Amino acid sequence: MLKIYNTLSKQKEIFKPIVPGEVGMYVCGITAYDYSHIGHARSFLVFDMVVRYLRYRHFKVKYVRNITDIDDKIIRRAEENQESFSALTERFIQALYEDSQLLNIVAPDIEPRATEYIPQMIEMIQQLLDKGYAYVGTSGDIYYDVHHFKSYGCLSHRALDDLQAGARIDINEAKHSPLDFVLWKMAKVSEPSWDSPWGKGRPGWHIECSAMSLKNLGETFDIHGGGADLKFPHHENERAQSEATTARKFVNIWMHVGFVQQDKEKMSKSLGNFLTIRDFLKNYSPEVLRYFTIVSHYRSPIEYSLENMDSAAKAVERLYRAIRGLAITSEIVLAADTSFENLFNQAMEDDFNTPEAIAVLFDLAREINRLRENDLKRALSLAALLIKLAQVLGLLYQIPELFLQNLAGKGIDREEIEKLISQRNEARRTKNWAEADKIRQILALRGILLEDTATGTVWEVSATE
Repeated sequence: MLKIYNTLSKQKEIFKPIVPGEVGMYVCGITAYDYSHIGHARSFLVFDMVVRYLRYRHFKVKYVRNITDIDDKIIRRAEENQESFSALTERFIQALYEDSQLLNIVAPDIEPRATEYIPQMIEMIQQLLDKGYAYVGTSGDIYYDVHHFKSYGCLSHRALDDLQAGARIDINEAKHSPLDFVLWKMAKVSEPSWDSPWGKGRPGWHIECSAMSLKNLGETFDIHGGGADLKFPHHENERAQSEATTARKFVNIWMHVGFVQQDKEKMSKSLGNFLTIRDFLKNYSPEVLRYFTIVSHYRSPIEYSLENMDSAAKAVERLYRAIRGLAITSEIVLAADTSFENLFNQAMEDDFNTPEAIAVLFDLAREINRLRENDLKRALSLAALLIKLAQVLGLLYQIPELFLQNLAGKGIDREEIEKLISQRNEARRTKNWAEADKIRQILALRGILLEDTATGTVWEVSATE
């Protein structure tokens, strides 16, 4: 029975979808003004894992992930670049698609863009005005009245008085309280704008997710996810404006993903300590990044370092080595012994405990290595099971030999390697062992590891090269 930690209740809850067998899930996506970094990637990959597991457990998942394609950052960056905001956002949306394809991320079923839902946002804002939850500020902007929503602060577990005290340094005389947040901004000269009953303007950030989730998933849905940094104020504000509009519970389960840190600080663009996904992939396989993001529990922060990345690379290689050289076809029957799969499922049912699930994968790998010499049939069936379970986590989707020979960013010529191996094989055939050893050492210095098997010499690139 699947249990998921709910940020709102601060405890694990038995997952009971609103419609039996179906799941509605909304995840906050990118603000399209720059390339995505590996902090963003962790959130993408965690919820990719969640979707994969739910579908593996035969849930019908409706996965919605939005794109913010209008906000202050986008407008500023477009002005700096002297281009239209739409050209800027389209370029980085396409970059997201390229990154996602490389990372083998399942595409969302629906990917709404904020600019496509302006009418729904305007309608929602009007309802909040009519109900007294919103007001027109002295600037003409429309604000949400936080004090009118009695349970404000419950999601982030912050008392309203404490929030009020912390916000006093940012008093804006255009609104009643420093905590009140903007729903609609009146247009400034040369800024993008849309017609509304209150004049030309554009939506605030928070209203877009409420409008898009309401349209695509209904007034109440099963899971809302995002990074831990979105808990407050974004998700707190989403919850407030959505429940004020519908008078119904907005979300049943709130999931938040821990930060990627570097030198104990959150990785972010504002701090300038980020590494883009595409820069990361110049030196490591996409599966290394995926492994790194899920080898720790999704709610825990993780520390980016070269040491941790090399450790992740070696771990993924160990899994691929377990299945290398095994002819695994669709005709192979999965292992009848379900103990490994049961343990895997038990781990995942406990709030997606991927560290324990990954430990099961390594137990399987060790058993395959133990059996491959004297019980090939059993080894093959376990290998098929290992691939099946690993792919639930988004791992082991490549051909083992090609993964282990991944030369990206290493400046190594594949043809030259094959030529040297042929020369070594000839030296071995003529019993010129000194020459054979010399070639092995030449390759080892270039980070190429050789293994002589019954069917020939296989090679791979060292994880640390």
